[in-house]
Amino acid sequence: MISTSARLLHLLSLLSAQPSWTCRELAERIAVNERTVRRDVARLRELGYGIESDPGPWGGYSLGGGTRIPPLVLDDEEALAVAVGLREAALSGVLGSDQAALSALLKLRQALQPRVAGRLGEMDSAFVHTTRPGRPQIAPDMLLELVAACRGGERVRLSYRDREGRATDRDADPYRLVHTGRHWYFVARDVARDEWRTFRADRVERIRPTGHAVELVDPPDPALLVSDSLAGGRYPLYARIRLPLPMEQALRLIPPTIGTHRPEGPEATVVDIGGPDANGLAGYLLGLATPLRVLAPDEVREALVRRARELVEDNMDGRLP
Repeated sequence: MISTSARLLHLLSLLSAQPSWTCRELAERIAVNERTVRRDVARLRELGYGIESDPGPWGGYSLGGGTRIPPLVLDDEEALAVAVGLREAALSGVLGSDQAALSALLKLRQALQPRVAGRLGEMDSAFVHTTRPGRPQIAPDMLLELVAACRGGERVRLSYRDREGRATDRDADPYRLVHTGRHWYFVARDVARDEWRTFRADRVERIRPTGHAVELVDPPDPALLVSDSLAGGRYPLYARIRLPLPMEQALRLIPPTIGTHRPEGPEATVVDIGGPDANGLAGYLLGLATPLRVLAPDEVREALVRRARELVEDNMDGRLP
């Protein structure tokens, strides 16, 4: 049995989908009895929805003329709750589409009363998100500025610090934000280089509009661009491993942003992964906690065996020879 609120939303959706429904039709679609339908219609009317009814055996229910569904009106507490929920959804990726959550949050913030926006800002400064060691955080306000730039169709000037810590100012034509599960990436056309680039969003220190309107020509697939950029990065050392998993499962275990995959039959996948050194790669592979075979190079295989032996010895506790 679905909840009352979910049932009311379903009923509203049905009433919006066609001009008229009989009580029996609605009951069959929602999988309830006709008495429940009549009771739910009464609840919707109490909430302000103009639902009309025609008496008789051939009568039915329909939404009133004019606006199909009344405009959404939120009080201060409701608006704050929605804003906080969208903010958390964007930062956690729980909805899958982080871009949609950010876009909705941007629209809502623009419509918030100053007193509510101020309270949201206070909460932003008080909330702290735990992250994995070494993973930088990005301020929600910067995310909103970047998504606003993607929606604005205007060239921007980025104050950006690269992986070496060098600060530069770059003119860029914004396109999309991409979240990989580890970092946010700002996809834009680098004007000086005349090529599409990915910028780590947590390294953007400032973004300023230039007033120059742009029309993007043949933009790339943003997720694919980020994936290729990360998987094709320059590492001092690469390892090739074989996972006894189909391609789909291997991609869930090692994302395409980390390795380059190719199937080896229906039940195995070969993955190339880059890392700083043999010991670092061995640690990553050990952390996968899944059967695998290092195909190359020997130094990574040896490092993996050595770390596995050390782990076993540390947990023997003298109980086995």
